[in-house]
Amino acid sequence: MTPQPGSAGDRIDVLVVGAGPTGLTLAIDLARRGLACHVVEAAEQRPVNPRCNTTSARSMEIFRRLGLAGDIRRSGLPADYPSSVQYRTTLRGEEIFRIDLPSAEEVLAGAGRAGWPTPEPQHRISQLFLEPILERHARSLPGLTLERGARLVDLRQDEDHVEAVVQTGGTTRVLHCAYLVGCDGPHSEVRRRLGLHYQGVDAIRKFVSTFVRSAEIGRLAARDRAWTYWTYGRGQASLIAIDGEELWLNHVAFAPGHDTEGEDPERLLREAVGGEVGHEVLGVVRWTGRRLVAERYQEGRVFLAGDAAHLWIPVGGFGMNAGIQDAATLGWMLAAVCRGWAPPELLAAYEQERKPVGEQFASAVGSAAKASLAEVSPDIHLPGPEGARARAELAGRLAVTEPHRYSPDGFSFGYHYASSPLVVGGEAQAEVSMGDYRDRAQAGFRLPHVWLDDATPVLDVLGPGFTLLRTDRTVEVRQWAEAAGELGIPLVTVDLPGDCGGRYPAPLLLVRPDQHVAWLGGADARPGELLRTVTGRVAAPQR
Repeated sequence: MTPQPGSAGDRIDVLVVGAGPTGLTLAIDLARRGLACHVVEAAEQRPVNPRCNTTSARSMEIFRRLGLAGDIRRSGLPADYPSSVQYRTTLRGEEIFRIDLPSAEEVLAGAGRAGWPTPEPQHRISQLFLEPILERHARSLPGLTLERGARLVDLRQDEDHVEAVVQTGGTTRVLHCAYLVGCDGPHSEVRRRLGLHYQGVDAIRKFVSTFVRSAEIGRLAARDRAWTYWTYGRGQASLIAIDGEELWLNHVAFAPGHDTEGEDPERLLREAVGGEVGHEVLGVVRWTGRRLVAERYQEGRVFLAGDAAHLWIPVGGFGMNAGIQDAATLGWMLAAVCRGWAPPELLAAYEQERKPVGEQFASAVGSAAKASLAEVSPDIHLPGPEGARARAELAGRLAVTEPHRYSPDGFSFGYHYASSPLVVGGEAQAEVSMGDYRDRAQAGFRLPHVWLDDATPVLDVLGPGFTLLRTDRTVEVRQWAEAAGELGIPLVTVDLPGDCGGRYPAPLLLVRPDQHVAWLGGADARPGELLRTVTGRVAAPQR
């Protein structure tokens, strides 16, 4: 069938392929920045099986900026359900180790908020509940349209636009867009059409994931509630609470060479629970955890984000959350170019910023998975002193490997773009770690959180474009407004009460639309030169 040309309404700024969390986050961000955005999704219905089940603190900050954090935090598990993690021989068996973490209710009440590193701590919510919130919000925004059952079958790039061939039912048509972003997952048609490949480790662990409805598991868990119960049968299992009542997901890990086709999901569930339990199987998925990053994130006017760009073993949900970070970075860049206040050359920085982060995350997640999924002695199941000794030894190991995995502040706040051509004064940094980060403003890093005098988080006072934060009101900023006006760059200035506890070690900090610090310095700054650099008009000075 010959593709039919699209109508005038098909001419859009950005076509997003894929309506998962990455694609929807990107589309929402673009629409809020005034772009005409269309999303196509091949699946007519969302997947039934849960996938990612946690939303990182950084993702929650991004959702806060988009006006979504409140709806998300009030969804998922019951408000009073703890987000804790327990390690047990079986669900019915002995406790080995635990990490106690707060419920959404406690977070909303602000218990201990003065010491939080963020105004939006991580939230445990299954993708089953997250995606409908994102989709509902996306459909409510002017300039944003979403089409399910529409499959990309080809794309062609011209000098000033992209032609996307989309098939809906028996109809094939051509959509014309300025830019196209593939957020279409590990089997990305966009990546295939670009001729790009993943690079990395093809198999780290194999898994059998069984989604069940079981009121009996809910009653067993109610004795000591947790979001995840790790158990130790022939394969290590994580039994995850999806709705805090009767919906549960049992992930069981095996060696990369193991034949999981022969594994009986019913037996795996019995081993995790510690005996028979009444349940209904809603879905079974056999899959492989990998460590892969695309060789390129961009080809001309076409970009990759989320699982289409990187795929790794889902320790802590970092795949989805890294995709949301991709969207936050690419969103402002596309908007800047489409709205005319940055040149197209700016877009090359997307790959330069996000690909190194993807590679570092892939490496760190692979290492964390290796440590967390290391062999466990079967002696933990023995009665008496011998079993107690084995469980104590395992608890000691878990105390080292697990806390940062479930409170991964390094991944949320320590990733950076210090080497980006859009960052001035960035310094060479060690690779990002899961747990550690420096809670002090640095060029290229996400702006550290502080509570202002009126209890507003500083992230809330940042403008949609660039923001100039001033900690010393004796420093003149008029020339900044003049330079921004001449260049057409959206810039607001915000005065802060001092250096905010030593976290902002300069009189002036220039913050990008994605809340990362582009530059920090003082009165000797050259605003015009700096603003040209951070918007891609000129290259940053060599460091």
